[in-house]
Amino acid sequence: MSVQDHQHERANTDKPWYSPTIPLVGKGIRLLSRLTRHGGSAFPGKVIEALDPGFLARSLAQLPLGVVLVSGTNGKTTTTRMIASMLGDQGLKVFTNPTGSNFTRGVVSALLGSVNAAGRLNADIAVLELDEAYAVHFVKQVKPRFSLLLNVMRDQLDRFGEIDNTARLLSHVAESTTGTVVLNREDRRIAALAQCVPEDTSVRYFGLSDALKDAFPSDDDMHADDTSMQTPARAEHAEDDDDSAQSSEQHPTAVGSRQSSPHSIEVSAGSLLLPMGTPVADVTLVSVGKQYAQFEMDGVTRGTSVKLEGLYNLFNAAAALTVVRAVQRSSGTEHEADDDSLLSSLSGVTPAFGRGEVIDYRGVPVELVLVKNPMGFRLALQSFDPQGCDTMVVINDEFADGRDMSWLWDVDFTSLRAEGVAMVSGVRAWDMALRLEYDEVPVSGVETNPAHALDAFLAGNQDTPQRPKRIYCTYTAMLKIRAALAHLTKVADAGV
Repeated sequence: MSVQDHQHERANTDKPWYSPTIPLVGKGIRLLSRLTRHGGSAFPGKVIEALDPGFLARSLAQLPLGVVLVSGTNGKTTTTRMIASMLGDQGLKVFTNPTGSNFTRGVVSALLGSVNAAGRLNADIAVLELDEAYAVHFVKQVKPRFSLLLNVMRDQLDRFGEIDNTARLLSHVAESTTGTVVLNREDRRIAALAQCVPEDTSVRYFGLSDALKDAFPSDDDMHADDTSMQTPARAEHAEDDDDSAQSSEQHPTAVGSRQSSPHSIEVSAGSLLLPMGTPVADVTLVSVGKQYAQFEMDGVTRGTSVKLEGLYNLFNAAAALTVVRAVQRSSGTEHEADDDSLLSSLSGVTPAFGRGEVIDYRGVPVELVLVKNPMGFRLALQSFDPQGCDTMVVINDEFADGRDMSWLWDVDFTSLRAEGVAMVSGVRAWDMALRLEYDEVPVSGVETNPAHALDAFLAGNQDTPQRPKRIYCTYTAMLKIRAALAHLTKVADAGV
């Protein structure tokens, strides 16, 4: 019996007597939730999970090509979008969770919008992003055929703890994947997860050329560089927090050693998980430019323009290409779309909502940039030139953002000094304003209400009203800003 058949049989044994009504009940809840704007995009999934815990596994067991699971700290939503888009361009019918609602209940909610009244899912393959913790719950119900593990970085320490704990969570995904696991060669904690992969599951890597490695620091690199990057003000703050800093800067414990791997990664307990040799990457990001990238695949370097902004998205594109090539090999369709066709498809992918999304307001581009941890914020500041642009920062500390905002002190904001920040908002607006003051970044206004702050931000700078606007925001802040913009201009419906 195949893994897919086993999952389908197990899901069927868990069916409640009223399971035939679940799709219609779920669709009704989903419609009511959207009409009343109550509960968010994941609320219907939360209800259905309680009513019929087997609905998720039963629905996904229908897919002939199985599930692609995407997880990691940064880049999940955009990378999922790239994979789904490229597979769709190959003629596959793809089910995905496009809103970035990446708990299992978010996947169930997305399913309710895609299955018919009989629960039939008309798709060939699913491409799903999962939060690192909820990915563990997901793989207990559904064994992915393909998985992509992007990176581990310090993020929401109040939820995940140190990053080796995050790596441990992702090891469950590697253990549960039945076809191909795609790993980030440049992240040693991710690369070391090859030891967790079953012997009959293949491993593929994506990576960077040597010339680009300094542009994409790992979490270890970032914290090793902290002292050299400190301004006097930041050093003063660090001294005030010396005890907690010493605690967080100690080397984390390694992922527990396991039996020797069939994938040539040697791991010793208590070490920092260094591979014995550098694995060969299936796709390597060779060079980058302004919305342009070159990739090496099978020894041939090819370039393409992209619509995505940000250096990190170009590296994520290498990850997406690796996954799509793995799906092609597994399904026997590699002859139907060569690498040039894949790059052409990649060039048409637009940013996911709130992740470099540009919204037009009276002819002025308003760009939303999601930031949720120190590495993501640092790379965003590195990728987007503040010159000639009005900047706003909106920081919330809801559950989806992470309650602990101390990570803002690990971000270097000095690149914003020359232009300053026009507006700071959100629940933690004053904390953010203080943080910018320590880096001697001028702040023109502070308003904790995001909608009111947005109005002031858009109305400001009357001398140059056509200046582009850029808003850095945490996840729930981004949702509030998009909702406020929707009252002022046309904003694409993201289903949230």
